[in-house]
Amino acid sequence: MNKENQWSEINKDVSDIAKKVKSKIDEEDLVEDLKDSFKKTIESTTEIFKTLINTLESTISDEEIKQDSKKVVENISSELKNVISETKSKFTGTPEVDTKFEEE
Repeated sequence: MNKENQWSEINKDVSDIAKKVKSKIDEEDLVEDLKDSFKKTIESTTEIFKTLINTLESTISDEEIKQDSKKVVENISSELKNVISETKSKFTGTPEVDTKFEEE
């Protein structure tokens, strides 16, 4: 193999390695973006449930209906917390987030 072909092969190898490194970095960035998006979604959902419970408290005057409505919302939030916990366990390194949807 002559020197020109050797340099061509080396150049090709370096180019291939650079592409692999860039691909790996892009994948890691995508995973981080997904984690951030997941966290923001959980935080938004938490706020929605808190607002919903506060709205129920302040707008429904019949105690029985109010308690039944709150129970339904709390059951939904409990199921959602279970799904979130299962999903979080699939992500390694996902930061802990507050998933308490009930009124504080």
